[in-house]
Amino acid sequence: MSDGPTYGFDTLQIHAGARPDPATGARQTPIYQSTAYVFRDAEHAAALFNLQEVGYIYSRLTNPTVAVLQERIATLEGGVGAVCCSSGHAAQIMALFPLMQPGCNVVASTRLYGGTVTQFSQTIKRFGWSAKFVDTDDLDAVKDAIDENTRVVFCESIANPGGYITDIEALAGIADGAGVPLIVDNTSATPYLCNPISLGATLVVHSTTKYLTGNGTVTGGCIVDSGKFDWSANDKFPSLSEAEPAYHGLKFHETFGPLAFTFHGIAIGLRDLGMTMNPQAAHYTLMGIETLSLRMERHVENAKTVAGWLESHDLVDYVTYAGLPSSPYYERVAKVCPKGAGGLFTVALKGGYEACVKFVDSLEIFSHVANLGDARSLVIHSASTTHRQLTPEQQEAAGAGPNVVRISIGIENSEDLIADLDQALNTAHS
Repeated sequence: MSDGPTYGFDTLQIHAGARPDPATGARQTPIYQSTAYVFRDAEHAAALFNLQEVGYIYSRLTNPTVAVLQERIATLEGGVGAVCCSSGHAAQIMALFPLMQPGCNVVASTRLYGGTVTQFSQTIKRFGWSAKFVDTDDLDAVKDAIDENTRVVFCESIANPGGYITDIEALAGIADGAGVPLIVDNTSATPYLCNPISLGATLVVHSTTKYLTGNGTVTGGCIVDSGKFDWSANDKFPSLSEAEPAYHGLKFHETFGPLAFTFHGIAIGLRDLGMTMNPQAAHYTLMGIETLSLRMERHVENAKTVAGWLESHDLVDYVTYAGLPSSPYYERVAKVCPKGAGGLFTVALKGGYEACVKFVDSLEIFSHVANLGDARSLVIHSASTTHRQLTPEQQEAAGAGPNVVRISIGIENSEDLIADLDQALNTAHS
């Protein structure tokens, strides 16, 4: 789309980054199923490899289909650029990669997806990195956790699994005061419900597998760069501020300015980590994003209806949906997610672990899968699956105790969802 008018979200989710194919006139973005791209001549090839010219070299680095997706997500999030990769977990590692060095730490919320907790508490140790987990509602604890080796503050906008809403603006202020970036995982909210960059986030990560694609077909991840962080303000981020030997001493921030992180993510991150998104996955996600706002409106509408019904059920202990007036996060929704609290929450059942397992096995419309953000309604018992590797204390801190079931509300008829939940609850306690 050309520069000029400021378009609305619904227009941008269809058009941003996409243009008719110059060779054929195809209106839908083609799947460029090619590993490599022909150079005009030797001089053109050298310029591309020296980062003196932007273009396509090899699909581990850049691909025309993926490039459209990157531009679209960056536009919807209000960033200057984005890098797509193979999964949400890949996006997290790629986001940390330019920022961390051996001995450095990330201050992370205790309310994170269980796989992220494991990745941060266990896997990143192999890089010589570490994580400090804190309750991000306790701002003093966040401040106290940051030390001279902290390089990142990390949270989720709408926390998985509980649907808790994070005060992004407050965390951004703390991170900014410490001279470090705030990374926000915006998977559960999507840019339609929440805009972390406008609230002060430096980087936004997504598992595009979830709501952005919305149909449960492909995995993918994305890192969006706000372009607002001064990577040269101190000596904490040498990968971006100091000379890069692999590019003859080029300094990413000095050379690329606001796009420094994005260029590093492609030229170093994808080049060396190889966490590439394939073009077919990008194509499916592009098609999913075209209906994102319509789907998210229905997710929110259904979630409010179903969560309200569950909260009043005799066999339910409590519901964590932030869109309910009973939630301690209810007032925060208007500030952080003004279009709604999303479609993800947990429900605690009377009867504990055994009741949860029986409940999950009794559902008919809800699919029992390790995913969320699908057009279909999904359910999982986190303590025995996605959060199984965590300690009981970590499970409780993440909102995934043994008596809790995670529910991802889809876009079906809410009456049908309620009927299915009702029969499953009754079966679980029979």
